[in-house]
Amino acid sequence: MRSKMRVVLLFLAATVCLSYAQTNNSSNDNNNRQQQQNQNQQNQNQQQQNQQRSIWDDPIRFTTKTKDTCTMVVSGAGDYTRLRVSCKGPSQGQTPGRSYYCDFQGKPNQCRAYNQNPRHFFTQMMWDMRKLSHACQGPKVYRPAMCKKYPDEAQMSFLASWPKTTTPKPSKPVQEPRKPAVPAQTKPVTTPKPSKPQQQNPVKPQPGNKGPQAKKTTPKPGKTTTRPTEQPDSKASKMANEYCWKSFHGVCTYFISWFHQN
Repeated sequence: MRSKMRVVLLFLAATVCLSYAQTNNSSNDNNNRQQQQNQNQQNQNQQQQNQQRSIWDDPIRFTTKTKDTCTMVVSGAGDYTRLRVSCKGPSQGQTPGRSYYCDFQGKPNQCRAYNQNPRHFFTQMMWDMRKLSHACQGPKVYRPAMCKKYPDEAQMSFLASWPKTTTPKPSKPVQEPRKPAVPAQTKPVTTPKPSKPQQQNPVKPQPGNKGPQAKKTTPKPGKTTTRPTEQPDSKASKMANEYCWKSFHGVCTYFISWFHQN
């Protein structure tokens, strides 16, 4: 019995040792994994911090097409990333050059490529701005090639600019000279209209009405000559009806009218 009890105790002790060793090994493995993950996260955070410092601390400088010297400064505004572009033109003699700035805002951190290299995102914007004569008169939304497929929320959109009166001034004189040009074309259209009836009016009276008007005036004195001839005929016919037979009616009227004329 004692020998059996010893064997059982030895077996139990061996199983306890094995289970203890396994738990220690698994806990050590978990600890090692957690340590590696923490190190990786720390390395990523350090890289992002270094990249952010390179953008926020070191502004991007460039010159425009008209030789304006500009700087791009990135800052954070809550969940948004804000960009200010400040420019100053070259001085002309004693007069200082023009100065202006504009602000852009967006969430480029939604783009994976931006998180890996955010400075290159803004350098791609700078390549487009340096082609302009005025850095703040470019597109309202910039889509760098590295994040072009992402929505507008992930892009840098125009927010504000100074001075505000620079953009609307050139558009006003362009519209004003076009307005008086329209009535100048309509005036000659109205002038040929009265010329057409002037050509038609003189054509009508030539063959038409002046000839018969002259004929109407000529028969008027003729009627005065026929009236005395008609009166003796009517008297002679009446007397012939009274004093002559019907068979001699024509002869009687002729002689009676002859006597009256003499």
